[in-house]
Amino acid sequence: MRRHLLGIDHVVVLTHDLERARDTYARLGFTLTPRGHHTLGSQNHCIMFGRDYVELMAVPKAHPALQYFTDFLAKGEGLAAIALATDDADAAHAGLAGAAIAADPPLDLSRPVELADGTHDAAFRIVQLPVAQTPGCRMFLCQHFTPEVVWRSEYQRHAVGATEIAALAVIADAPHETAASYAAILDERPAPIDEGLLVQTGSAPIALTSRWKLGHRLEGVGLPLRARPLVAALFIRVADRAKAAAQLRRGGFSPVALRDGSFGVSAEEACGVTLVFG
Repeated sequence: MRRHLLGIDHVVVLTHDLERARDTYARLGFTLTPRGHHTLGSQNHCIMFGRDYVELMAVPKAHPALQYFTDFLAKGEGLAAIALATDDADAAHAGLAGAAIAADPPLDLSRPVELADGTHDAAFRIVQLPVAQTPGCRMFLCQHFTPEVVWRSEYQRHAVGATEIAALAVIADAPHETAASYAAILDERPAPIDEGLLVQTGSAPIALTSRWKLGHRLEGVGLPLRARPLVAALFIRVADRAKAAAQLRRGGFSPVALRDGSFGVSAEEACGVTLVFG
């Protein structure tokens, strides 16, 4: 694993309608943070777990640093970005440069967070990686300067029993080439699995596969209709699968029981990304 990379920090699900997305994920059984407003103009709600999180994001105002997200939304909603945790964005940027990976310069941003004792700034430093290096999504590094403002215990309890991001699945026409490109960021070697190849991140791994193979693995669960390559599925670990399925039904969803005992929710119902609870 490349130095200063510490696994997945969060993933970004882009939406045209943040209020609708918030309502959808609340019905799925997630607790969401209040709406945040970034200094770059994007807005979000976060779903916090123990070490990582899911960010629902809208981009109501154009900004050069957010152009990828604006272009992504022009083709529909979905999981648009994977943020890797780093303890030193500047050192990680230098390490990537030494490996001939031309990442953008470190960029600072923040958003105000209302807490019981007043308003605090959640502050971050990010390093955006070349889009061509991670086909299907934008990958970036994220250093948190104020983790105590972001990871609040009151937002980490979820009715669906979610505890962490378990894995991600990327559909690509050339999985081996795509896996090698992702692996170069992390300085890892892709490992073969039944569906294709697996790249370790230091926490939740990323599977690279074909649409047919992922469709067979998630038989009966609708996959995103975006053009390939794309991040198609987000796997969420839950404390109790049966209780998670019951919560999904209470929320008005029809989870599909999969062969391994997990449950899937179609991308059409979850803002453009297939969700698997297991």
